Formats: sequence, structure tokens, C-alpha cells
Amino acid sequence: MKLFASIHKYDVFIFTWVFSRRVHSALIEFCRALSKTGDGLFYVFIAVLLYAYEGASSACLRAILLAFLIERPMYWILKKGLKRNRPQAALENFHSIIIPSDQFSFPSGHTSAAFMMATLLSYYFPLLILPLYAWAFCVGCSRVVLGVHFPTDILAGSLLGISIAIFSLGKI
Repeated sequence: MKLFASIHKYDVFIFTWVFSRRVHSALIEFCRALSKTGDGLFYVFIAVLLYAYEGASSACLRAILLAFLIERPMYWILKKGLKRNRPQAALENFHSIIIPSDQFSFPSGHTSAAFMMATLLSYYFPLLILPLYAWAFCVGCSRVVLGVHFPTDILAGSLLGISIAIFSLGKI
């Protein structure tokens, strides 16, 4: 338990440091838009494009579908099982910039899905590896800037997404 308390202490430190920066207010609108790219509509768009150009037999499309069939339930089990409070509930006198879609914060679902897609798409389209991972990283960071996740929520989400993508690639 002491380890978790130490991790939480540093998590809160980094989180409050981000919010105390003058540049924070300038980033809010950009982060809102960036965070929305991780809401799911982008993933549907990618799936439709893959289906339109490659058909139902697309290995990339099958990997994405398998990955989401695994990732979403695993994400919910972890989130509901671990029940880590979001910053607004965990920190006194703090209010997030946006209203989160659910009560708990660990792991970050936006980050998990973004890193999962970045891993899958960069496997099939290797020239896109840098922009895809930069986008996924920025989606995760946007969730901290918007006040709905602690940094370790983002770290856990990225590891979850990458792990499930790699597993899915091995099954296709």
C-alpha cells in the first residue's frame, strides 16, 4: 500500500504542476478537440475506409475488430474493479475542464484505444508510425490537461492498448 501511496503522491504532483502552468489555459481548446478524436468516431471512420478499400477480408480491419472486442471489456473490468477516483473526486477544490463519461479514471479508455489503434495501424502502414504514436500520446496528454485523468491512468491506458494490439496481431 505504501507503494501505491507514493505513486499517487507523484501522480498528484505532476497533475497539479500541469495545471499550474500558464500555458495550460492556452492548450484547453486544442486539447478538447484532440480528446474528441479519441471518442470513437475516428475509429469507425478508419474501419469504414478499410472496408471500402480492402473489403471484409482486410487483415487490418479484422485485427482492429478483434482488438476492440478484447479491449473494451478489459478496460471496463479494470475501471470498475479498481475504482480509482478521477482528479475532481480525489482532489479538494479541483474541477475538471470537461465532464468525464464515467466515474472512475484508471485506466484511461481514450488513451488505451488511441495506442491500440496507433499500434495496429502502424503495423499495416509503417510509414505512419511517428504521426500515429504522436497522436496517441497527445490524446493521452489531453486527458490530463482537461483534468479527467492522472498521468498513471494514461500510462496504464497506453500499456493496455499496445498489449492488446500486439495480442490481436498475433491472432490474425
